[in-house]
Amino acid sequence: MDGFDLFRQLTRGAKFKRRRPAQLPEEEISKKKLKLEEDLLVPNEDNNHQLKNAISERTHSDEDEYSNSFEFISGVPDSQAEMKKKKKKVAKLTDAEREKQLEEKMIESLRKENQITVLGKNIPPPFTTFEELHTTYNVSKNLVRNLMNCNYSQPTPIQMQAITIMLKGRSLMACAPTGSGKTIAFLTPIINDLKVPKKIGFRALILAPTRELAQQIYRECVRLCEKTSLKIYIIGKLNQSKPIESELRKFDILISTPNRVRFLLQQEPPLLDLKSVEWFVLDEADRLMEEGKNNFKEQLDDILAACSKSNKKMALFSATYTVAVAKWAIKNLKNLARVNIGVQNAATENVKQELLFVGSESGKLLAVRDLVRSGLKPPVLIFVQSKERAKQLFEELLYDGINVDIIHADRTQQQRDNCVRAFREGHIWILICTELMSRGIDFKGVNLVINYDFPPSTISYVHRIGRTGRAGRIGKAITFFTQDDKAQIRSIAEIIKNSGGKVPEFMLNMKKASKSERKKLANFAPKREDISTKIKPEVAKSEETKVLKNTKNSSTPQEHTSKVNKGEKLKKSKRKVDIIKKKE
Repeated sequence: MDGFDLFRQLTRGAKFKRRRPAQLPEEEISKKKLKLEEDLLVPNEDNNHQLKNAISERTHSDEDEYSNSFEFISGVPDSQAEMKKKKKKVAKLTDAEREKQLEEKMIESLRKENQITVLGKNIPPPFTTFEELHTTYNVSKNLVRNLMNCNYSQPTPIQMQAITIMLKGRSLMACAPTGSGKTIAFLTPIINDLKVPKKIGFRALILAPTRELAQQIYRECVRLCEKTSLKIYIIGKLNQSKPIESELRKFDILISTPNRVRFLLQQEPPLLDLKSVEWFVLDEADRLMEEGKNNFKEQLDDILAACSKSNKKMALFSATYTVAVAKWAIKNLKNLARVNIGVQNAATENVKQELLFVGSESGKLLAVRDLVRSGLKPPVLIFVQSKERAKQLFEELLYDGINVDIIHADRTQQQRDNCVRAFREGHIWILICTELMSRGIDFKGVNLVINYDFPPSTISYVHRIGRTGRAGRIGKAITFFTQDDKAQIRSIAEIIKNSGGKVPEFMLNMKKASKSERKKLANFAPKREDISTKIKPEVAKSEETKVLKNTKNSSTPQEHTSKVNKGEKLKKSKRKVDIIKKKE
């Protein structure tokens, strides 16, 4: 009997498999070997030697087969050789490479902390303090001092990332919530890049959709350009004195609306020279580049053609993201960097949002009066869908003895400027406005925004309620809705939920409007009952009924002549038929 046969007899009943459920550590295998050797009683030394050889051969073969055959679920072999290779690779990293990895991790954690998302190659890291702009990016001390004097103690997330990208001379598409400091984000690198005046014409062009927003950008730019000698120009009234081209060459930065710039370019000869423009900035880019009724796209195309410098840079800033703007930017801008702060097309978390069912159109006016009665904290903005409805609501609230005013496109520039100034100074408590004032205007301390008429789109809603809760302040927004607005309730309810608000579950389960319905509502406001509660005098009513009856019964001279001509034609045709019958 040899050693192997003896081993088989002693281990009768035990089953050995080639594949094991789990790999045993080397220490346990060695311990089991020792136990087997001690338990085996072998008479001859030769047999003992043969038994040891058999055990060692058997264990080594099993270990080899097990280690070669075992694999993870993902298909990656778990071999000690590969682990050693990986360890060797990690050990080969130099000190410089390790520092680079640490820097990248710190940058990623900083972006995650501030909800910054970037797209593009070689995006520069964000900065954390304005002092870093001078030490790291060579921004002038004077400009940093101006930022500190304007009470900008710490940079906002959009400023942290957008300024560094534009300082590197790269085109940028940025999307950040309302009131997050986008104006400073594009003015700071432009002023630093221009440095000193050169008197060769405009070197930076900034466009905004409304005159009020353009004036707001102009004020911020003047404050930041103190002691820099740079000159800023904003196009005023075009119907008075037209600017002279020789005088405009002294200015460095032009701020305006697209319509006014195109008007000066279309004069014979052109009154603007934009050949020296190095920076072209669009504030509220999604509004300036949207297609449809009253769009700015054609005006922008003409202005872009006039900015003929080949190496000009563009920056597109907005609070909402649209696919059309993103496609245009990717197609037309080289070395583009994209920055997004927070969730796209989401409302700021600083605004407490509420959806209020008012039953009917008359219920809206009652709801406003209830808010006033319960103690309304001015200043308050109220948005309506048309100029006519704005005038009607203004008359109703004025009758209640409230300090209220109205602003819309039909008012003159002087009236609009006076209205905005009075609202800023606190002389006006409630300002009624149309979609005109929903973009970019910064009214400090607005406590409440009321959407009297339901916003035409989610983008419009985000911009409207963004007039409150700016620069870290807390605000409130109330949106009235009736049965006629049910097609859009779900989309607004989702925005409220994503920004941390509470909405009833049935609103989230409502049927979503189709694309065609959404486009129709965005371009054409629904018909609503009049806000005015004035009782029309009986004389006026009787005159209106008489006019309606006369229009139904009587006809205009043109209609009368057409009826006579039709009668004559019928008579002639009947005569012809009679003549043919007689001949037959």
